[in-house]
Amino acid sequence: MFVSRLNNNMKFLKNNVTRTLVRSLSTQNAQNENSSPVVFQKLGGADRGIAVYGLNSPQDRNAIGFQLLQAMKEVNRILREDTKISVVILHSLVPGIFCAGAHLKERFQMSDEEASNFVRQLRTTFIEIEDLPMPTIAALDGVAVGGGLELALACDIRIASETARLGLVETGRGLIPGAGGTQRLPRAIHPNVAKELIFTSRIVNGKEAKELGIVNHVVSQNSNNNSAYEKALNLAREIIPNAPIALRCAKQAINEGVQLSIKDGYEVEQKFYEINIPTKDRKEGMISFIEKRKPRYEGH
Repeated sequence: MFVSRLNNNMKFLKNNVTRTLVRSLSTQNAQNENSSPVVFQKLGGADRGIAVYGLNSPQDRNAIGFQLLQAMKEVNRILREDTKISVVILHSLVPGIFCAGAHLKERFQMSDEEASNFVRQLRTTFIEIEDLPMPTIAALDGVAVGGGLELALACDIRIASETARLGLVETGRGLIPGAGGTQRLPRAIHPNVAKELIFTSRIVNGKEAKELGIVNHVVSQNSNNNSAYEKALNLAREIIPNAPIALRCAKQAINEGVQLSIKDGYEVEQKFYEINIPTKDRKEGMISFIEKRKPRYEGH
């Protein structure tokens, strides 16, 4: 039954995930114009190279159920195949909510086996985000609890508004974090602090999350309730002038190397340095420096 439902949802959502190419940066306009559980946008003009990955299930507070999960998997596939994207911003189109975690109404109706399989699918989907070749930024302008925080932890960089609420609250619901939270949080902050947060189901605000090291930046909330998104967009604009292949190689070198001893990590660094050597962008970077002009990178 579980597999059948997943397959049916996948077929439906492949045809319905929004792939709008827009120049507008208004999240409210996107929310009004699109009804897909995920709104995928590639920005143009000066922002070419930035993709925006927007969660858009207001009726469920972006809780992750069958439809949202399969829409995310489809967007992950699109991102993996697009070599023109330099950075991805993951955010929410639902005011005050990033992601409320698991869709517990759906989860309650599952058998034990179905629940186990679904959580494995969820973890796999977040690993897909973690393994995206380009840098990813999570913009947290609202509540990110349970699976919502686990999703943010799968991104390379996290930005929170002061009013955001973050926490791995699963033990308070008779569960444990199952989409990577018990592994990623202790690697992002001190393991003892991660244990305390998980054991207590504590929810922290954006400022506290910054002090603990859960997020890279904290910003005051603005009247549009999208200050974290705006900060993420500005950060993305700092990233896109850089060589796309070099960005991907640097990310992979870091992700692989931190799992190893530092001496083995040096070999990983060498491997990705050598991958980047024959690229035209590398030559363009050196030539533009010599000619004292801005480089024009093409991603090859």
